[in-house]
Amino acid sequence: MRQVLAIAGAAALAMSVSISAQDTTKKPAAAEHTMTGCLAKGATADTFIVTSTAEKGPKTIGIVSSAAPLAGHVGHKIDITGANVPAAEAEAAKPAPPKADHYMKLSAIKMVAATCP
Repeated sequence: MRQVLAIAGAAALAMSVSISAQDTTKKPAAAEHTMTGCLAKGATADTFIVTSTAEKGPKTIGIVSSAAPLAGHVGHKIDITGANVPAAEAEAAKPAPPKADHYMKLSAIKMVAATCP
């Protein structure tokens, strides 16, 4: 009986160790956030930058990608929602977004005003 309990205990311990040793290095999904600013075209085709952002935080935001079309909003004040992109990753993207203080992949945009201050 003791041998059965010892074997069962060893098996339970081995299972718990193998479960905790599984790969946990997956990156968590970047949290989405919303920022407001003025949309401008970048220096190269199909690139965009957001300027005139809030007093606190980054002054410029390079757009790495967008789920929504942006060209029709150039010159508008917009709210952008999306996830942060590390600078090294953004600058390696093709086409690279304009140099900025902060980079984002956009999931949504909303026009706030037809003109920028």
